[in-house]
Amino acid sequence: MCLLWRASQLRHGEIDVKEREIPLRLEGAKARIIHHTYKGFELNTLLVSFVEKRRVLSTLDGYREVSFVANTYTPLPLSEYAMKNYQEFEESFLAHLRIPPREIALLSTGVDMDNMAVCEKSYQEFMVCCLATAGVRGNAQRMGVDKASWVEKDGKFVSVLGTINIILLTNANLSDGAMARAIITATEAKTAALQDLDVRSTFTPQSQATGTGTDNMIVASGKRLGKTLTSTGGHTKMGELIGVSTKTAVTEAIEKREG
Repeated sequence: MCLLWRASQLRHGEIDVKEREIPLRLEGAKARIIHHTYKGFELNTLLVSFVEKRRVLSTLDGYREVSFVANTYTPLPLSEYAMKNYQEFEESFLAHLRIPPREIALLSTGVDMDNMAVCEKSYQEFMVCCLATAGVRGNAQRMGVDKASWVEKDGKFVSVLGTINIILLTNANLSDGAMARAIITATEAKTAALQDLDVRSTFTPQSQATGTGTDNMIVASGKRLGKTLTSTGGHTKMGELIGVSTKTAVTEAIEKREG
C-alpha cells in the first residue's frame, strides 16, 4: 500500500516539530510521523494515538493499556546512550514529547521513519494494519544457529545497527491469548519475508536470517467490534490478515532501507 504524507509545521511549547500525517483506513487510530530535535540529535517518531485507550502487548515491556504506541528513530550515538540508560532515556524522551510514560508503549530503532512501510488488509468487517521498519545490515541472524555475544548486566547492553520493529493494529477485540498468538503469526511472516528476499545472517552468511537480535513488536487490540476473538493462528482469517500485512510491510521496509 503506497501512502502520501501531508506535512505541516507545528510548535509544541518550546519544541519546533514537523508532522506528516499517515492516512489509515482503520477507525479510531491516528498515525503521524513527528520530526523533532532531542539532545541535539535530529529524530523522527511514528506516533499512533487512539480515540480510546487500547489493550496492547509489547515484546519490550509487556501488557499495557495505553493511549499511544510509537516507534522512534534514534541515531547511533543516541542509541548507544539509550541502551545503556534505557529507563532514564525513556522518561526524558517522553517528557520531551509531553506524553506520560503510563500512556504509551514505545519502541526504538536505528531505522529512519522515512523508510517505514504500511500495509492494511481487511476481510468482511475485520481489518489489520501493520506499520514496520526494518534494518538488517549488521545484526541479521538465524535463530538456533548463530551464537550470541550479549550478556545483560544491570539492564545494560551494547548497541547494534539493525532492527525490525512491527506495530500491529486491528479493529477486532482480541483476547490476551490471541494477542500473544499474533506475535507468533507475525514473527513467522517476518521470517518468510527475510527468506523470500534471501537475507543472510551477518554471522553465518551461508545461513538465511530469521530476524535480527533486537526485533520488537507491539500488538494493539481493537475495542468495539463484536465478540472477543480468541485465535489469531494461521488457520483463521484474522491470522491471515496479520500474516499478509506483516510480510508485505516488512518486505517493503527492508527494500526501502537496504535497497
